Parts: sequence; structure tokens; C-alpha cells
Amino acid sequence: MNHTLKRVLAFLVLVITFFAWYVSIFGIGSISSAKDALKYGLDINGGVYVVMEAQTDLEGEELRSLMDQTRAVIDNRVNQMGVAESSVTIEGDKRIRVEIPGAEDAEEAINAVGRTAQLQFVLADGTLVVDGSNVEDAQVATDGANYKIQLQFNDEGASLFEEGTRKAISGEVTPTIDGMTSNQIAIILDDEIIVHPNVDEVISGGRCEITGGYSREEATTTAALIRGGALPVELVEVQSSVQAASIGADALDKSIIAGAIGILIIFLLMLAFYGLLGLIADVALMLYVAMFIWSMSLFDVVLTLPGIAALILSIGMAVDANVIIFARIKEEISAGKSIRVAVNAGFKNALTTVLDAQITTLIAAVVLYEVGTTSVKGFALTLMIGIIISIFTAVIITQLFISLLAESKKFAKNKFFGVNEDGTPKQFLHKTFAFIKHRKVFYIISVAFIAVGLVFSVVRGLNYGIDFTGGTMIQVDLHEEIPISEVEDAIKEYDLNPSIIYSGENNEQVVIKTMEFLDNEQRAQVIDTLGEHFDITDQDVLASEQFGPSVGDELKWNAVKAVLIASVGMLIYIILRFKSWKYGFSSIAGVVHDVLVVLAFYAILGFTVNNPFIAAILTLVGYSINDTIVIFDRIRENERINKKASLEENIDNSINSTLNRTIMTSLTTLVVMIPLCIMVSESIREFIIPLMIGIVVGCYSSIFVCSPLYFDLNKGGESSKYLKQVKKQTKQNKKKKND
Repeated sequence: MNHTLKRVLAFLVLVITFFAWYVSIFGIGSISSAKDALKYGLDINGGVYVVMEAQTDLEGEELRSLMDQTRAVIDNRVNQMGVAESSVTIEGDKRIRVEIPGAEDAEEAINAVGRTAQLQFVLADGTLVVDGSNVEDAQVATDGANYKIQLQFNDEGASLFEEGTRKAISGEVTPTIDGMTSNQIAIILDDEIIVHPNVDEVISGGRCEITGGYSREEATTTAALIRGGALPVELVEVQSSVQAASIGADALDKSIIAGAIGILIIFLLMLAFYGLLGLIADVALMLYVAMFIWSMSLFDVVLTLPGIAALILSIGMAVDANVIIFARIKEEISAGKSIRVAVNAGFKNALTTVLDAQITTLIAAVVLYEVGTTSVKGFALTLMIGIIISIFTAVIITQLFISLLAESKKFAKNKFFGVNEDGTPKQFLHKTFAFIKHRKVFYIISVAFIAVGLVFSVVRGLNYGIDFTGGTMIQVDLHEEIPISEVEDAIKEYDLNPSIIYSGENNEQVVIKTMEFLDNEQRAQVIDTLGEHFDITDQDVLASEQFGPSVGDELKWNAVKAVLIASVGMLIYIILRFKSWKYGFSSIAGVVHDVLVVLAFYAILGFTVNNPFIAAILTLVGYSINDTIVIFDRIRENERINKKASLEENIDNSINSTLNRTIMTSLTTLVVMIPLCIMVSESIREFIIPLMIGIVVGCYSSIFVCSPLYFDLNKGGESSKYLKQVKKQTKQNKKKKND
């Protein structure tokens, strides 16, 4: 590619980047801002969820086909209701979970989704006319004052419906269904009549209208139920609940501001440590964030708290890819190569590392998406999008700008590429460490910490949150923002140890959750007490119910299964890519170590084990393996190049040469989280703190556990063929001499 074309492309990239950011912040024309364009999950937006179980004895492929068909029908019903950001997912073998974030009338939504039997049109005597399979469409129309429903039948349905209407007006039908007259046809769903309009004439041609003074909402819901058609299997409601937002509108705004501050700090850090190269990384990162946001919107990905974890992780990986490239370029310059040659060689050498790290994490994300459920799928899909975009921005965009810089007479100088005049690379850590020599110390630290955590978990037990245990929820409208502490004081006599968060646009609502299962009388007492303190009435009670655990045994097992299968997938890739089972075993051992250490943290410090815990574990799977692969890639390279060096020397050199990159990546990832931890609510801190622990633990294990373990798997000996040959030759010479 010639220089002029590169400049044109670079200019276009800059224009597109800044335009995308402008639209993301302010919107333009019919295009909404990023905040409004994104879809948010229940934990962010609140809403309703319902879990239903199929009543069938089918197994294997037949069951999977049945559930796929059922999911499609339910998905159609929910979407046709006009409720945004809904999701319909299959859980386990026979269950379907429907989530409708932001639903204005949650009870209506639950009622509509829960109607799961086949749709039927019957005469007043119960005679079947047509069923849902004969309905092609049902739409809402208006004559100006009132709304009506327009039906369209297929050819078979048109004929059957014509015959049915002829019978209805014949006067020969004897009503057996309560509330119906002989000239009516009932539309029945789940053994319940949803509407029974009069038939005034024979209706032919497959089209008809249902009138009756419907409101817009009534007509929309009824049309959606009819459009849903017939379900292939009976579904029984297992669980349903109204769920308040964990974040809420106000906290969401603060989260966006905090996230923006974190990204700004990353920009400044990159400029401070990498100068002009850092500026290029900032441009690539700006494009990355814009592409990520609009990809989420384009693919209708629902953003949840685990999704935010994946976003934070992918930002760290995007920065990491640039840091790896910069480090390799600086090494090539320090080796005496010209700027242009060093840039080409640096990209070539870094590409393998970047792809190995990203692809390994991508494999984990794909597996998690395929076998995971709900929040696991959200995490995985978000991570997959982030990885693909980060590869593009690092390999294509960063390379474009750096090659332009290398071809410039003004900027093709050492100081602009992070190298001192004497040829030494600029870096914040200059000292080298003997990691392998002291590896047993870190083994002991890890084992001791895990052992203490195990003791705490056995003696005291893990502090399971409401997500795992279930309990009681009360949501009330206080009409103004009341400090959480005042609400806690008002109900302290009941000793509920509640979790209380804000809801509503202006924090005028509070959601009280407790692991205590309060009956109707007990909930009434709590509500009466709130009424005495804050002058609220029964109309201000928005929800009062017991609820089961949102993370049941089945979901917990599915999450564990997903992580295990992902680990196997990564293990296979690493073994094939590195041509050694020792690399693969050491990598996965690091993941296991990280999970156990995080569990120990939760046990010792008494952190609540809830949905954020799952997000932290999933983040570990992606983050820890990424750091480890980068170091292992360098070990493999050094083993090939430095054949005369011992394995201990090669490993120490590899860790030391990538140490600045490892620390920088962890630092930039943590930087995104710190403003969130400071500026937003307690519920967000419960989510962010475990992630921060996971990032630190993942960084630690990559340096102090995985690489030393690889050394020990080689029995502490030399791995290079050169040294083995030297040793063999020495023995032979000694034997000949003795002979």
C-alpha cells in the first residue's frame, strides 16, 4: 500500500471515529444516542421474568427440536406485544426463561407469556372451528375512536372459519360455555377465553375484524396472543417475578460518566507511558469503543452486569494488544534495526502473540455462549464482540497509523517510539527478577491462602446472597428520595438484614429484599410500619411477594459446566498451538488456581456470593488465560532462539520482558473499574470489587504460578534440544575417556 493511500485511509478512520463518538453522545436525526440505542437487561432496567417447563417425555434431538420451536413461538408472542429488550432462552433441557426488561405492566406481561396452551377458535357449544396454526396474522387497526383487531387465516383456515361462522348465525348452536350466546365464536388460550365476539354474517375470504371498543393496549396484547399461534407442547409456569433494577436510571447515568472517566484515564496513561505511540493507541481505542457500542445495538445484544464485566475485560484486551505491539517494536529498535524495519518486524512478531491470546479467550467465549444460560450467554456474546473488534483495531488500525509514523521523516525517530537515544527501551520497570528461583515461596502463599479459605468455607460457610437463596421482596413508592439508612432504621425491629436499593427515575422507589421468607401477614406488618414512617398507602405498594432463587441448582451447574467445557476447549487449542501438553496443563491449572483464590477471598472476607460472583469467575476465565498465553508465547520463542540458555533463564527472561506489558494491562483494566467503584451505588460496588480481585489474581497467577508450574513439569531441567545434545555428548566423551 502506497503512502498516499495510507494517509487517505487514516484520515477516513479519524473522521469515522469522531463522527461515531458524536452520534454516540448526542445522536443525530432519527439515530438515537448510544445510551438510548442500547438494550438493558433486568439487572439494569428492572422488569419481569417467567420460567416455564415443557410437559413432555421426548429426549435427545426430538426434545431439542421441540424446545427450539416452542422458544420461537414464545419469542414471537413476547416481541409482538411491543415490549422492547425482551429475551427468550432455553434453560437446561425442558425450561424456557422469558425476560422483559423495562416492562411497564409486569403483571400483564407475565399473564400474557404464561398463556401457553394451543390457541383455539370454538363455537358456543365447544365445537372447534380453527386453531392457532390456521392464523397467519393478527394486527391492530383503528377507526379513529376505537381500536380493533384484523385477522388473516390461511387457505385451510379460511374455509373452516367460513363454515364456523355459518353455523354461528344459523341458530342451531346450543351454548354450553358460560357467558356465550349461540352467535359467538370464542378465542381460547390456556383454557381461558380471551375474547368472544359476535358473528353477524358469514365471513369468507379468510379475513375478519374483531371490534368491541378496545383500548390500544388491550388490542395490542390480544393481537399479540393470537399471532403467537399454537405451541407444540404444554408449558407449566415454574417461577415468575417482578424484578427491580439493580442499577436504576440515576445509577446508570453515573455508571456511564464513571466509565467515561476510566477510559479518559487510560488515554492519559497511554500518552504518558508511550508518547506518540500512545496517541495512536488512543485513536484505536476510541474507534474500538464506538464500534463496540454500535455492534451491541446492531445485533440487539442485551447489556447486563456480566456484559459490563465482559466490556471491561475486552477493553483491557484491546489495550493489551496495542501494548504487545509497542513492546515488540521497541525491542526491535533496541536491537539496532531502523524504524521502518523494526515496525514491520515488531508487528510480525507480535501478531502471533496477539492472535494466540485473543483466540484462546474467544474459544472460551464461544463455548460459554453455546452451553451457558442467561447471564453467562450475555457475558460470552459481549466478550466475543469485543475480541473480534479488538483484533481489527489492533492489527489493522494501529498498524496503519504506526506505518505512517515510520515512513515520516519528522517522526521516524527513537524518541517517538519509546526508545532512548542509547537504544534502551523506555519502561517503568527496569529491574529483573528471579521468578523461578523463588517459585516455592509463591506456591506456599497460594496453597496457604486457598487452605485458609477452605477452612472458612467449611466452618462458617459461604455468604450466599438472595440470588442463590430466594426470599422476600417488597417494592414501595415513597414519592421522594429517602436515604437508605432511614428505610433500614424504620424496619430494623423485624431483624431482616435486608438489601435495599433505589428504583424509579428519581430514586423515589425502594426495593427491599431479604432472605427471610415472609408470609402475607408478616409482609403486611412491614408495609404498615413503612406507612407509619413515610406516609404511604396500599396504592404505593408496587410489589410484595416471595421469590425463589434466580440462580438455582440447575443454573449453577450449567455455569460450572460451561466453565469446564471452555477450559477443555482452551486446553486443546493450547496443546495443538504450542505442541506441548505442559503448556496447556499449566494454563488451565492457573485458571483453577484463580477460581479457588477468589472463592477463598469470598469465604475469608464474607463477600456475598451472588450474580456478581458469577461475573467475576467468568472474567477470570478470560483474563487469566490471556496473560498466561502472552508469557508462554514469549517462553516458546526464547526456547527457539536462545538454545544455549537453560529453561530457568528462558522463563525468567520471558516473564521479565513481558512484565511491563502485564502490569500495564492490569492497570488499565483496573482504571476502568475504580471510578465505577467510587462514584456509583453500593450494588455496583458489590459487582466491581470481585472483578477487581479477579483481575489482580489473574495477573498474579500468570507470573507466579503458571510459568513456574511449566518449569516444574519439565522437572526443572533444560528444555532445549541443544542443551540436551550437549549433555548427551559430554556423557559420551566422559565414558570414552574412562574406557
